[in-house]
Amino acid sequence: MLPTDAVRDFASDPYAAYPTGTSYAADVQPGGLLDFEAARQWLSRIDQCRDANAYTFGLPLDAAASVRSGFAGGELLLFSTYGYLGLNQHPRIVAAATDAALRWGTTTGGCRLMTGTLELHLETERELAAFLGTEALALYSSGYDANVAVISSLLGRHDVAIIDEKAHRSILDGCRLSGARTVRFRHNDVEHLDTLLARHRATGARALVAIDGVYSMDGDIAPLAAIVEAKQRHGAFLLLDESHAIGVLGPDGRGTSSHTDIPAEVVDVITGSLGKAFPSGGGFAAGSRSLVNYLQHGSAPYMFSSALTPANTAAVRETVRVLLDEPHHIESMWKNTARLTNLVRDLGLTTGPTETPIVPVVLGDTLRTYRWARHLLDDGIYVSAVPAPAVPEGQSRLRLCATARQSSEDFDRLGRALRRVLDLEA
Repeated sequence: MLPTDAVRDFASDPYAAYPTGTSYAADVQPGGLLDFEAARQWLSRIDQCRDANAYTFGLPLDAAASVRSGFAGGELLLFSTYGYLGLNQHPRIVAAATDAALRWGTTTGGCRLMTGTLELHLETERELAAFLGTEALALYSSGYDANVAVISSLLGRHDVAIIDEKAHRSILDGCRLSGARTVRFRHNDVEHLDTLLARHRATGARALVAIDGVYSMDGDIAPLAAIVEAKQRHGAFLLLDESHAIGVLGPDGRGTSSHTDIPAEVVDVITGSLGKAFPSGGGFAAGSRSLVNYLQHGSAPYMFSSALTPANTAAVRETVRVLLDEPHHIESMWKNTARLTNLVRDLGLTTGPTETPIVPVVLGDTLRTYRWARHLLDDGIYVSAVPAPAVPEGQSRLRLCATARQSSEDFDRLGRALRRVLDLEA
């Protein structure tokens, strides 16, 4: 179990830079850098959470971020980790990363177009592109960078971006940076998308549709086949963010297009993070060879960011090979997905439309959600509380995730802890 004093102390005062008992919001001085509404609201919200001894964000782990981790010398069971396949610390992947660091060092010392490209980068890009079924692929420093890079370098102020209302924030930020007109369509509503595409086609503007393959807050899957039909019918282009789909959906974890039997080449650009099911870091943009060639010379995050480290790059390449050699990781993940979904629903809790290892527990009220996360931490279970604006007001939730390495004992512990919290509210 966790040391209760350490948990209580962190939940009431997580930032050591402040003297004990200091109000965070009190630091906002009239005319100062933080004297604006968003800063005041956030610092006041954090103070409210601390006053309730319910702050659990950014808990500093003292062991590897796997199913079982630790805090302050005690065991911690992680039920919100994005490591869906449980591959963090996989011997082959650790060995590949270690060997790469020994051979190439801890950095490349440059951006990719200067001195930062290694043979390892090119080999990894070829293998990952082949895995996804695309002609080519470029590695980025993060999945966030990949979306910002692609959208800002492909669109301009005369274009339109039509994005799912629940698409990742990086997609929205890429649209803002591009200067394109940005329009949102109702979540997974292809009829609404079709209407918007028809309207903007009449203006002659180029249109890019941007969606997630798997939506990280709800765990549902985009209706890719219908969206592809709509974008083709109206002469639009499609960006598919596979951050929560690669390694999860489809045979061997090849993603949403594989899961839905849609050839990858009909999706104009595929992006994603490599820090979720893939136990590494960085991100990617994949598509035609001409697209990738352009992105490598025309997208600022590729040109002006340091190259992905040798260790991270080698971990990505080895993960592709592990997925092809060891299918049992995906099989175990899906078995545990069913167990987690059934456990939560059997307790009468709301999970929404999830179809994936992301299993939200929708609680509604923000402070209630903070308290639930804090109560579960007392039982040595760390889950992520997700308030607005990450989700709509009134839909705050705990975001639970199934992984390949969770055991029957882990689910029993979670079930007991959730029942205890329900009893506290009764």
